Amino acid sequence: MHTLHRLEWKLISLEKVMDEASEDDFLMFAKAVSKISPSVILLSGGEHDSANFSIACWCPYLVMKTKNAISKLEYQETRFETQFHPIDLFSRVMENCEANFEKGKFPFLGGAIGFISYEAKNYLENLPQNAQDDLQLPDLYFIWPQKILIHDRRQKELWFAQVSPENYKNYDSNSIERENLSKNSIVVSNLASNFSESDYIKAIKTIIDYIRNGHVYQVNLSQRFSFYIECEPFETWISLFKRNPAPFYAFVNGGDFFILSTSMERFIFVRDNYIETRPIKGTRPRGKTANEDTIFKNDLLNHPKDNAELSMIVDLLRNDLGKVCKPGTVHVAEHKRLEKYKNVFHLISIVTGELHKDIGYGDIIKAVFPGGSITGCPKIRSMEIIDELEPNVRHVYTGCIGYWGFHKNMDTNIAIRTMIIKDSVAYLSVGGGIVFDSNPRMEYEETLHKGRTFFEVLKLIHSS
Repeated sequence: MHTLHRLEWKLISLEKVMDEASEDDFLMFAKAVSKISPSVILLSGGEHDSANFSIACWCPYLVMKTKNAISKLEYQETRFETQFHPIDLFSRVMENCEANFEKGKFPFLGGAIGFISYEAKNYLENLPQNAQDDLQLPDLYFIWPQKILIHDRRQKELWFAQVSPENYKNYDSNSIERENLSKNSIVVSNLASNFSESDYIKAIKTIIDYIRNGHVYQVNLSQRFSFYIECEPFETWISLFKRNPAPFYAFVNGGDFFILSTSMERFIFVRDNYIETRPIKGTRPRGKTANEDTIFKNDLLNHPKDNAELSMIVDLLRNDLGKVCKPGTVHVAEHKRLEKYKNVFHLISIVTGELHKDIGYGDIIKAVFPGGSITGCPKIRSMEIIDELEPNVRHVYTGCIGYWGFHKNMDTNIAIRTMIIKDSVAYLSVGGGIVFDSNPRMEYEETLHKGRTFFEVLKLIHSS
């Protein structure tokens, strides 16, 4: 394997750009960042306790892309490929990076930012790989940015930071200029699915048979919608955010592809030795009146299927965190919390733990990835069934997007409600948890509704 040099990162500059900075102030700078490849933007919205900061990152010193077990690393003038285990490689790179400064109050002040696709599961377990990979996107995609824009939503402050390895002088000292947000022209057409109705219902019945025969308790099955799209990706993403803000939106400009994630689900959060996950199971629409709101809310809180799904996933995640946490420290801090969003209600739980002292990012990824809320229970058998029944690989959908900092600080989403744009085609997967008493036709209709809703929102954005 190519020798990885130890990099000591320093803080070149840290300056407050603006007081009384609004969300739109951040977005006007982030729009300029979104046009740069590669770049990653993490956007938080709403009033939930996890929606505190938004981050835009660009100008990487180092880029890592993995596909088919081959990782490509690019830094300075160096390019090399390796078949070293990609999770171990990522962990090795992070271990070879040392920041000689404190991050202070900021959530992220240097490190890796990007995504781990659902297919990275194949580097962690011996799983079948029968689903078609038609998009050929990276399995892992990370950049180590030198430029970071941070919006503190609570204090209404906008900060700009430059970080760089000690021996690297080729950074641009100029900041970005803000750009006006504009009306977005979107053309969408020809919604199609990779499942027919009969095939999807047949797949659900197959899962129910597996449950009946003791293979699994639950499997998350998804279908993938695709449609032609002409749009400005960042403006489209922001239009979705304005209609339904949530804490874990993410945007990736990968050059020949874009990721537009509108997730509200936290996967893994780490600060020092504290670790947390927040699975979501159960969704209801918001009512048009206060009375309807109450009806939908109470139905979600008291529905046995949603309660059973959430409880099963909480048990799975307690087990996953237990692999890297000190004995006796894994707790369900909160169970069945009802969270209100602009358009929906969700049920979430919060599972926390205290990490063993020498646990690294690679250890955490191997213990918990992919998230149990989007695979099923038990996880490995559920993933085997998903591969058997879903026609196409999921790519970043149900993987995770976020940051892995130099200061043992990590925050990632579960990439649900996530759209991939490549070659003027958008891909959006939607799914649901299948349990023994699932109604196949109702489960199918639910995914169809989710796909059509997203599709219609894009049309509404175009017409507004």
